[in-house]
Amino acid sequence: MMPLLPLLKGALRPVVDYALPPRCPGCGAIVGEDFAFCLSCWGGMQFLSDPSCARCGLPFPHEMGEGAECGACMADPPPWDGARAVLAYGDVARTVALRLKYGRRIGMARLIARQMLRHVGDGEAVIVPVPLHRWRLWQRGFNQSALIADHLGRLTGWPVDKRVLQRVKRTAPLRGMNPAQRAKTVRGAFGLGEGHDLRGRRVLLIDDIHTSGATAAACAKLLKRGGAGQVHLLCWARVLPDAVD
Repeated sequence: MMPLLPLLKGALRPVVDYALPPRCPGCGAIVGEDFAFCLSCWGGMQFLSDPSCARCGLPFPHEMGEGAECGACMADPPPWDGARAVLAYGDVARTVALRLKYGRRIGMARLIARQMLRHVGDGEAVIVPVPLHRWRLWQRGFNQSALIADHLGRLTGWPVDKRVLQRVKRTAPLRGMNPAQRAKTVRGAFGLGEGHDLRGRRVLLIDDIHTSGATAAACAKLLKRGGAGQVHLLCWARVLPDAVD
């Protein structure tokens, strides 16, 4: 006999869809299923994939060969071993991130995690979110990166460690700062928790938006100091260099 709960869900779904139809995460238009984008928003999204820089994920205009890195990474290699983002930062990517971060639409974390799946790479990893300072966490009520990490952990079956990185210093919002100011602001802002064994482990560092990389760099350095064999940054959206303001 089929369990009662699935039967009730199946019977009530048409009623729920009629009263509260699924809507596009980007613009709110009615769509056919949950977490689906409308054609207009889908057409305006720039998904990031290969060919790209093996170190930072910057898109290349054409294939450059396996392991090729961009000029910036060759001149000043970032502390992570690889970085990927689902989308180039734009209107839709920004709307989804803001609805999660400030609009308390926590269901967006599941959408983001599902889109991240194709970038997780091979081999099990420890999933580590970029932490919030305790006061920021108290004000907001949640850490958006931690919500994404939890969903990604459920989708992959990989462990999630939300305590290995700690935000030990409260910092001013980075919005509007240039890269040098961002790097200076986050210096000393993070610390390593005790009792976490990362020796030789592959780590997926989760954040929502990759702008200058200052926050991710500070976290990656600590994770490497804590023994991580590899650190790979994975974000929802990346601000491409020609779009940095």
